[in-house]
Amino acid sequence: MEKKCCKKIGCNLLAAMAILFLTCGHVQAEDAQVQVLAKTGSSWDGTPLPNYPGGKPEITILRIEIPPGARLPWHRHPVINAGVLLKGQLTVESEDHHTLHLKAGDSIVELVNKWHYGKNEGSTPAEIIVFYAGVEGTPITEKK
Repeated sequence: MEKKCCKKIGCNLLAAMAILFLTCGHVQAEDAQVQVLAKTGSSWDGTPLPNYPGGKPEITILRIEIPPGARLPWHRHPVINAGVLLKGQLTVESEDHHTLHLKAGDSIVELVNKWHYGKNEGSTPAEIIVFYAGVEGTPITEKK
């Protein structure tokens, strides 16, 4: 009974917080800072992003570490994705010879349905977080 009561109190507290948030419009924090890392309708090579496909949405978030000197295989993404390079450096090259050089802190809106690869030409690991906006049952990456 005690667990059920605590669960109910917790649910009621969350509901009250949601109501407060909705009625106030927003919560202010004096020290919070927001920096837009990317806001675009195009991938890094300037190609317009495709419309979202129909179906049940599936979000995937990956942390990828690429060792120094490593090159990923040719691949493409059938879904829209974007990332932020946390550490190191990364070079992305497309099949049509466009090149993007990233350093720690840079964001990338990836190519969709275009063959490309990434390589770490640096001396330290490259670490990137990538967010994929996909559809359930659809792969996020296809290898050539």
